[in-house]
Amino acid sequence: MRGSSGILADKNIVTLFHKGALISAMPLDSNQIQPASLDVRLGEKAYRVRASFMPGSKMCVKDKIERFKLHEISLKEGAVLEKGCVYIVQLLESLALPDHISASANPKSSIGRLDIFTRVLTDYAHEFDKISIGYHGPLYLEISPCTFPIFVRTGSRLSQIRFRQGLCRLDEAMLLQLHARNMLISDDKPNMSGGGVAISVDLIGTGDHLVGYRGKRHTGVINIDEYATYDFRDFWEPIYDDGTRELLLDPNEFYILVSREVIQVPSLYAAEMIPFDPFLGEFRVHYAGFFDPGFGDPETGGKDAQAVLEVRSHEIPFILEHGQIIGRLVYESMLERAERPYGRAIGSHYQAQGLKLSKHFKTGKE
Repeated sequence: MRGSSGILADKNIVTLFHKGALISAMPLDSNQIQPASLDVRLGEKAYRVRASFMPGSKMCVKDKIERFKLHEISLKEGAVLEKGCVYIVQLLESLALPDHISASANPKSSIGRLDIFTRVLTDYAHEFDKISIGYHGPLYLEISPCTFPIFVRTGSRLSQIRFRQGLCRLDEAMLLQLHARNMLISDDKPNMSGGGVAISVDLIGTGDHLVGYRGKRHTGVINIDEYATYDFRDFWEPIYDDGTRELLLDPNEFYILVSREVIQVPSLYAAEMIPFDPFLGEFRVHYAGFFDPGFGDPETGGKDAQAVLEVRSHEIPFILEHGQIIGRLVYESMLERAERPYGRAIGSHYQAQGLKLSKHFKTGKE
């Protein structure tokens, strides 16, 4: 894998396992390796801690856990993680990366849509979700459910890791060239700055004028490993356009919205939504998201795919308007073409999506 730059594809991740750069305490799940990322799994214990923390250059995560833990929870039979609390779990996967591979992490799409705040930690780290070149050591996940209490167990998958070799992000000139060939978003003249393609919010909706959902404050528990199980009405309030094409974001509320633009990620590229831009307003797209190669590609069943947006306001109310920029999509080159690109062939849940809740819900636009 030396000699070029790019995001490692599924077959490259398999090679990392074969070479001992990726280690797992349990056999891999059959669908754990994604087209351009690896799902990571919870280990056997969760630690409720007083607060989030950064290990820093002189300390391992386990030493910080010992300092700040309140109590220990076994995940072997499963356990409820309460909203508003912070937990640390050592993952089943660990790393012994070569000196030319780095990595980054993000919540899985379904986890972000449940407003579960997750961040990967490594020993001696100065940043969350960033894994330095050549890192050798364990991986930990910080988990903080923000809207719904959740049930998890050993092996539950809340986060994913993407591996990089060299510098692979496209600059604005390269983005314009790629857009001319592949129509990255459904705008003839896209807004491109800061190395990303601007994404705006849809507040018109389809024929029923549904534009989003707001999370309810008092709900039951969601089992992370159960799909198409819950009635969305028990957890979400639908939001409809009232003719103003505006939405007032209330502080500390969680919203599921959708992009105005249709998005495509060509098969030799991967993309990521940048979660926050202080110049865009007093809100943030709450979770960055990975977009695999093939997302939105008509050849893999992705025609007319939009980006789902998880949104929170800051400490003050904020009015969003239809077509307002809400984030930016950055693109990176793949090291190789994925053997199994994102799409119907591998059972991808969100190909050709519009406004859609996580896969845990059985009715509505789930």
